[in-house]
Amino acid sequence: MINIVLFGAPGCGKGTQAQRLKERYGIDHVSTGEVIRDEIRRGTELGRSMEEYIREGKLAPDEIVIGMIEHYVTEHMNARGCIFDGFPRTTVQAEEFDKILAKHGLQVDIMVDIHVPEEELVRRILLRGKDSGRADDTSEEVIRGRLDVYRMQTAVVADYYAAQGKYASVNGTGTMEEVFGRIADVIAGLK
Repeated sequence: MINIVLFGAPGCGKGTQAQRLKERYGIDHVSTGEVIRDEIRRGTELGRSMEEYIREGKLAPDEIVIGMIEHYVTEHMNARGCIFDGFPRTTVQAEEFDKILAKHGLQVDIMVDIHVPEEELVRRILLRGKDSGRADDTSEEVIRGRLDVYRMQTAVVADYYAAQGKYASVNGTGTMEEVFGRIADVIAGLK
């Protein structure tokens, strides 16, 4: 089983590239953001508790996200592998994730960090906001706030995996195919 953490700022293309990885390698894709947005759409207790965080561009509380991921890992033990998109987002989440995986004899194999310049990220998210229906994709102020939160709270997770020798950075600009090729090269290097 291969476990890939797909990493990068909002708008870098994680969801798009995760879908391509899923198709190429036959591995599962879990997006914590999608799980949470689905809970909100369905009006569940989790969704209602998360709605305010999402609307304000804040990160979900660690304990909620960690619980979701632990449940997912337990339910998908027979998968060929998994792409974790949007998780972990804090060092606490990364540490707990390692513990969850270790309980099942698993580990993170690689974190692939997709780098895109900030102005391009803002442009991409505003463009996505025209179709996504996500309120947090339509306000430049909220988008820049999300990018600030990413820099302050999330970017440090890269250091956590780099210290374990499980970090790779790829250039996230260019065509979707070019970016995918760079990611695929990193994964090919794992074998």
